[in-house]
Amino acid sequence: MTGAVAFFARAPCASVLPMGLRERWESQAAAWIAWARRPGHDSYDQFHRDQFFDLVPSPGKLTIDLGCGEGRVARDLLARGHRVVAFDGSPTLVAAAREATPPLDAHVADAASLPLPDACADLVVSHMVLHDVDDLDGAAREIARVLEPSGRLCLAIVHPLNSAGRFEGSAPDAPFRIEGSYLGSFDYAFHAERHGLSMVFHSRHRPLEAYFAAFAAAGLAVLTLREPAVPDAAATKPEARRWQRVPLFLHMLARREEKGR
Repeated sequence: MTGAVAFFARAPCASVLPMGLRERWESQAAAWIAWARRPGHDSYDQFHRDQFFDLVPSPGKLTIDLGCGEGRVARDLLARGHRVVAFDGSPTLVAAAREATPPLDAHVADAASLPLPDACADLVVSHMVLHDVDDLDGAAREIARVLEPSGRLCLAIVHPLNSAGRFEGSAPDAPFRIEGSYLGSFDYAFHAERHGLSMVFHSRHRPLEAYFAAFAAAGLAVLTLREPAVPDAAATKPEARRWQRVPLFLHMLARREEKGR
């Protein structure tokens, strides 16, 4: 999936389709390929990539890209020396990842059921994906299963504060208001348009506690948590500077604990 919040351009919510998140992302796959592959169009190109990779461990025996989408994160991992096997729930996105340059070792699979042996990898990377899966607990268990003891999980998600509310205006000092209940869980969708491209992003809000509970139950201990600030160079418009006060994203590094610890 490798979904992302539209860069400073959240639009009014669209209707949530009566299907799972995996199917919703497949319905938006062609739009996402165009969105992600236009140079400089998405937040990933503008500022997110370098902040995320600052947390990614060095290459080891095997890195799993969980929710690879059209493959941009996996390509960046390959360029940094990682041996990568990639998975996504969308057949259209996996086909695009395989056909890209360089082609990726990518496969269609559910995040909660990976066709891999136990303890086969030392690193799982999941960039902007876990808020787009239906079964967070199952995905956490599967991540722990495929990681060797002391293996690492490096992830980025939409910050739960972000998905729970919105700014009341576009000014840099516009108030940020929580809509409904931050502590609840709900699906949301919004239509994003910029520079002639548009798509609908489908995700699920969960409070931060839900992620920590899923990781703890799976035997994953969070080592590092970051709320990266939007850098000045990317905050050139008033509506962008709002996001220097409220985090867009959340980054975490976790470790698979050995049994009995």
